[in-house]
Amino acid sequence: MNRTIRAAVCSVAVTGLAFGLSSCSEAVDQVDKAVDESYEVTYEVTGKNIDSIEFHGDGGKAMEPKIESVSKPELPWKKTVTLRGIMPAAVMPVAADPEGSQVTCKIIHKGKVLEEQSADGLVTAGGCTAESPITG
Repeated sequence: MNRTIRAAVCSVAVTGLAFGLSSCSEAVDQVDKAVDESYEVTYEVTGKNIDSIEFHGDGGKAMEPKIESVSKPELPWKKTVTLRGIMPAAVMPVAADPEGSQVTCKIIHKGKVLEEQSADGLVTAGGCTAESPITG
């Protein structure tokens, strides 16, 4: 009797493992496909006394984005970039001014605002990060 139960349990375990590996393989294929796709976003930054803006720019890899920087940007500032796959869109305006600063950033994809943040103060590092629309 024990031998029969063991055989049945082993059969169920092997079948479950096969289904699990199949599902895992499908997930890997989906991630690989998503990494190869690209999408376009537009970053917008407004405010006053902004010293610099760093953002995920064109190029780079999904998990190693290319970081670009602009010093003393003319405001309002706008930049459209093409990102890959699961790479999040990110923009970070930085301001440090004794008179006070104001910062607002937006990330826009196909006319829809994915993320928007605002901050005020002496030292402001307001930033926006949005999940890749490919993963959603």
